[in-house]
Amino acid sequence: MSSWQGFSGINSAYVLEQYERYLSNPASVDADTRALFASWTPPADDAAPSSGPGPNLRKALAAVELAQAIRRLGHLGAQLDPLGTSPQGDPALLASNYGLTDDDLRALPASLLESPLAAAGGTMFDVVQRLRAVYCGSIGHDYAHVFDPQERQWLTHAVEQGRFRAPVSPVDAPALLDRLTQVEAFERFLHRAFQAKTRFSLEGLDMMVPMLDEVIGGAVQAGVETVVVGMAHRGRLNVMAHVLDKPYAQILAEFKDPLTADNFREDMWWMSDVKYHAGGLRSIPNDGRSVSVVMPPNPSHLEAVDPVVVGMARAAATQASAPGAPVVQTRRALPIVIHGDAAFPGQGVVAESLNLARLAGYDTGGTVHLIVNNKLGFTANSPESFSTSYCSGLARAYEVPILHVNADDPEACVEAARLAIAYRNQFQRDVLIDLVGYRRYGHNEGDEPGYTQPLTYKAIASHPTVRDQWVQRLIARGVTTPDAAAALAQRYADQLQGVLDALKPEQDLCEPVPAVPPAGLAAKATTGVSLKTLAAINAALLQLPDGFSVHPKLVKGRERRAQAFAKAGERTVDWATAEDLAFATILADGTPIRLTGEDAQRGTFSHRHAVLHDPNTDARHVPLHALPQAKASIEIINSPLTENATIGFEFGYNVQAPERLVIWEAQYGDFINGAQTMLDEFVVSARTKWGQTPSLVLLLPHAHEGAGPDHASARPERFLQLAADMNMRVVNCTSAAQYFHLLRRQAALLTSDPLPLVVLTPKGLLRHPMMASTPDELATGSFRRLIDDADAKARAKEIRRVVLCTGKIYVDLASSDKRAAATTTAICRIEQLYPLSEIELAAMLDGYAQAEEILWVQEEPENYGYWDHLRDTLVRAAKGRPVRLIARPRSASPAEGTASRHARHQARILEAALQAAAPAPAATAKSATTTGAPTKRAAK
Repeated sequence: MSSWQGFSGINSAYVLEQYERYLSNPASVDADTRALFASWTPPADDAAPSSGPGPNLRKALAAVELAQAIRRLGHLGAQLDPLGTSPQGDPALLASNYGLTDDDLRALPASLLESPLAAAGGTMFDVVQRLRAVYCGSIGHDYAHVFDPQERQWLTHAVEQGRFRAPVSPVDAPALLDRLTQVEAFERFLHRAFQAKTRFSLEGLDMMVPMLDEVIGGAVQAGVETVVVGMAHRGRLNVMAHVLDKPYAQILAEFKDPLTADNFREDMWWMSDVKYHAGGLRSIPNDGRSVSVVMPPNPSHLEAVDPVVVGMARAAATQASAPGAPVVQTRRALPIVIHGDAAFPGQGVVAESLNLARLAGYDTGGTVHLIVNNKLGFTANSPESFSTSYCSGLARAYEVPILHVNADDPEACVEAARLAIAYRNQFQRDVLIDLVGYRRYGHNEGDEPGYTQPLTYKAIASHPTVRDQWVQRLIARGVTTPDAAAALAQRYADQLQGVLDALKPEQDLCEPVPAVPPAGLAAKATTGVSLKTLAAINAALLQLPDGFSVHPKLVKGRERRAQAFAKAGERTVDWATAEDLAFATILADGTPIRLTGEDAQRGTFSHRHAVLHDPNTDARHVPLHALPQAKASIEIINSPLTENATIGFEFGYNVQAPERLVIWEAQYGDFINGAQTMLDEFVVSARTKWGQTPSLVLLLPHAHEGAGPDHASARPERFLQLAADMNMRVVNCTSAAQYFHLLRRQAALLTSDPLPLVVLTPKGLLRHPMMASTPDELATGSFRRLIDDADAKARAKEIRRVVLCTGKIYVDLASSDKRAAATTTAICRIEQLYPLSEIELAAMLDGYAQAEEILWVQEEPENYGYWDHLRDTLVRAAKGRPVRLIARPRSASPAEGTASRHARHQARILEAALQAAAPAPAATAKSATTTGAPTKRAAK
């Protein structure tokens, strides 16, 4: 193509291409275009002439530039606010910005622009008007930030062809009126019948429900089998009633709150959450199969449910029953996340969740996001809530197409919903709808919005509802009559009133009550595996594909492991080997596994090597995928460097697929504090609040080793503070065999007694000889919640002091050079810190009848770790004998900042624990004097 002065940029390419075609064959372009090109004679050669192109062609190029600007920036001129706020606009949308007049555009043929909108003929003036109608109407198409040319081209063609717009895709007007009437009647009835109750009304954004209908319908037509809908409060009750078909009677019974002293059920005392946090499930018949629409519970933490939803969708899309890697069919599940306009840019978990979308271990085939944009936070205006041009601006960073749509234009809303699900079905990518509306009442119907937005709420007070506006449109079209529309509204109001009149709250309130497992199931779990089976599995895991090499530094360790079962009585099984064998035997039992975490494939401390890399070819080999004994799949995923969203994701995966062993590992245990919201609101309280039964495993490297405050503590005190109602298990293992049996016990209890499992895993002790176990210990026995001091037990009458501890401090005590002289001291371990059986603990201490004192020894400062949780239990189990604490002094930081300070404190703790003399001043010694008999709690 020739290069002429004034011709440059991608927007000129089409015109120049047309001109080249004209030069080769004038008949190849239409008559109007031929006339345009005939009026200008180009230079004789490629040298840039001083005159440049003639005026007609310059106008043509300018017209194309204008058209492209409308495509790219038309959303800035779209009328998106139902209350009539003028759009922002942009000079690039004005013809005058390009030196063009309407007459100039009328003089140019429509064929200058490659677009379905030009196919109808006319002039460039007509095309520009059509473009404005599409891009500057009630929908703002915002996708210039999508870099994939195929996706951009598809979006442009779909929008300009009008594939999802009437008359090409007509809207069932009476059905839409019926739906809007349902939505509005529900909100108005609740407002009248329960004036003092919070409901987070949908009014002002009523079209969300019909839009969800369109999205779910489009997904079902595409073969989706599970739809997971996540949202916070705004409109949740309406969605529960009309999308998930939750009975009106049950919703109204929740408003009545019928539990009283007379009908209060003792077996439900722990069960509660507010109605607008609850979840629901609906089954939709479809061609002989069933499509599930599920809404998980969500707390008041706004966007916290986002990663939970995508985790559930990932689990629903995953087939894990065959050996090897699981098969993920993302077209089987659709996540829909409904956001608030202040929360979407304000909550960091949104960005974390968006980042998961295209990662191999987290891909769900695209989430449909819908922002219910009422242009307010609680009381804050948009400029106080986000720095981007739109509340949806964050999505641009992830190349998510955005459709801004006016919530008072029902047909535009339907078009946006249809376009969104079609794009998701086509490209398996995220898409976002920014539904711009308003909030008819205050944030929770109980506060006065006029205090902070007086003019806005003055306008809202006289603004007709979207249903009223739709009724007027349909009356004008002759589709309905005022009487018919009024009768429809009355019918739904009467229906709700009839339900309320007939309501029997004590019967209609249906709260889920999960069965409480019988006590003792954990103790009965069979976890030992025969030596023959273990040896065969170990050998299989060490096999390599032909031609595959492992890194030279791994060779010696693999050789040692190959001899691990040569002598069953020797300590040849280290932590990593025990874990690998546990995973393998769990797979052999038919239980799928998902292991994710920061550096989970290799292991933070280079101990796991679950995924091997050939140093010569970078080929990968996953021994657990090739295990011939396996009957289920395993996936081992390196997670992004985030805790909040990834733990939320794994929680969602876990509750959706409770039959699978789901494990998340922190890079360092203290990183778990980045996910405190997920722990507090979901992992440890989901059973109490919502009747869910998670069994997520958290592996948290923990121990004071002189690495500084940030890599010492996995914050066990926080988990123990949250421990109640048998809601989790908290464990600190001191041997490889214990870890082996622990993992197998967790897998065995997934369906019979599921609980989250928090494991404080070792760091420096991963390869310590004292942590190693014999093959016999894996083949026999089970997980031991308490481990007595076997040597001291044999001479129990000599023991005057019993030291109780957990985790790494046991190894430090047992290997101390002062241990040999401490002949009157027994060192006993509490391996399971919650739930802890007082009866078993008391029985162990009773075995040392001559002991004069009981010491709890921990390396953590007094206000960290375990002391606050265990103190009363230890005192009761000691039965009158003094109980003292030996620990670091109370501190705002969990550990010292230098290795030398750590070493001095650690030495003083060990000395205080192993000598009869009073502890040194640098170590805290506290006495507890509470007395009482051990309680008879059922141990799990």
